[in-house]
Amino acid sequence: MSKKVRVRFAPSPTGGLHLGGVRTVLYNYLFAKKHGGDFLVRIEDTDQSRYVAGAEEYIFDTLKWCGLEPDESVQHGGNYGPYRQSERKESYRQYAEQLVKDGYAYYAFDTPEDLEKMRHDFKTDNNPSPQYDHTIRMKMRNSLTLSSDETQKLLAAGTRHVIRIKMPENETVSFTDMIRGEVKFETSLVDDKVLLKADGMPTYHLAVVVDDHLMEISHAFRGEEWLPSAPVHILLWKYLFGLENMPQWAHFPLILGPNGKLSKRDGAKYGFPVFAMNWNDPKTGELTEGFKEKGFLPEAFLNLLALLGWNDGGEQEIFSMEELIEKFSMERVHSAGAKFDYEKAKWFNHEWIKKSGVGSLESGVKTLLSQNGVTVSDDVLLEKVIELVKDRCTLLPDFVQHSSFFFKVPETLDVDAVKPKWNEDKKNFFVVYTEKLQTATEWNAIELENSFKELATEKNIKPGELQLPFRIMLVGGKFGPPVFNIAELLGKEETVIRIKNALLAF
Repeated sequence: MSKKVRVRFAPSPTGGLHLGGVRTVLYNYLFAKKHGGDFLVRIEDTDQSRYVAGAEEYIFDTLKWCGLEPDESVQHGGNYGPYRQSERKESYRQYAEQLVKDGYAYYAFDTPEDLEKMRHDFKTDNNPSPQYDHTIRMKMRNSLTLSSDETQKLLAAGTRHVIRIKMPENETVSFTDMIRGEVKFETSLVDDKVLLKADGMPTYHLAVVVDDHLMEISHAFRGEEWLPSAPVHILLWKYLFGLENMPQWAHFPLILGPNGKLSKRDGAKYGFPVFAMNWNDPKTGELTEGFKEKGFLPEAFLNLLALLGWNDGGEQEIFSMEELIEKFSMERVHSAGAKFDYEKAKWFNHEWIKKSGVGSLESGVKTLLSQNGVTVSDDVLLEKVIELVKDRCTLLPDFVQHSSFFFKVPETLDVDAVKPKWNEDKKNFFVVYTEKLQTATEWNAIELENSFKELATEKNIKPGELQLPFRIMLVGGKFGPPVFNIAELLGKEETVIRIKNALLAF
């Protein structure tokens, strides 16, 4: 790679960030870091009608949570700004006008009513949705059909108009996609896209080409839904800057849900998140749950996203960010869609919770416990509890069930689980065991278990029949880590009190 690698993520601030968008960020980020390049974020807000307040801040909050901080952006600065397209508005018209001057584009003065009439009048069985293309443009009101004088008069009068690309007829344009190889398009099948809107704002087609040129983007990576637009962009590169200056392109596969492309509706229907973080739509008030709030670690979220469309060729599934940067290559990104599996996503999170250090989990667990009415005043105990229970937790909220009873006496006991096999012999066992505990000189899980089993043998009761009642006495239900480890961390006084109180309930 001769010139410096510069890649960009160019979201529109129109709502929450879909996991497919975060994957695009991730692949851009990995590619840039692997090649010692720059990763920048450019806000594509040229369509002001779709702008949603708070969406831009949400995008940057999401990237921060993921640890995918850009080198350049609205928030981070840089030498290629402004990084918000609406602030670059004045730079686009000159390129659109140059295209008109060179015969590659034209002024179109058609009103919305004219366009509606066109779609009606030229509708046929073979062409049920007519487009403004090479077969129709000469029947419309534009600078190709009007005289030069008429055109100039309309422009001078400030008549509302757009600038459209003049797609050539019967040409083939092609490019080499880093994932898909050579991709070809027939220009006759593409309509004359609007490049500059009536309000002076560029459309995506013009803006993306101009901005990638001015920001010296070396590689442009985006979702495969943009493939149909590629011939327009290729021609704009050719007409404005020369194809030799065009970035290398790659179009990522779709992320698939149960029924095609993964959508927000799939998440609502099947009960899993599709956004990175909670998104509260200010227009509708609708809350869409995110992976963060569901209880995913960012490391796990990025790990699962990396493997939705890429693998390193081996059997490895758990990757740190350093490993992803080292092993990532565009050649190993698949061209076929990748199916999202929520159960597999949870598996990734479980694995990352297991391998995470207590220190990295402590703050989040403490916050979760607090939100559920559990106050932690002993941080040393919390660390021991996290170490003990983390292998049992798939999502971060699981820590609440598996940890809260260490800091707060259970409000209820699952008495019904004990009563069917409860009898005086078992009650007597716990009375005697409590006396033993009060005089114990060593307090650890091994000693507690040994004395428990010795007394059970002495009383001729199977230890397994006693462990469930013991667990329910300490935690309230049929869950949690090994019961003797629980007793060890609760301490002698608390363990004895809980047994005595439970015996009154049983």
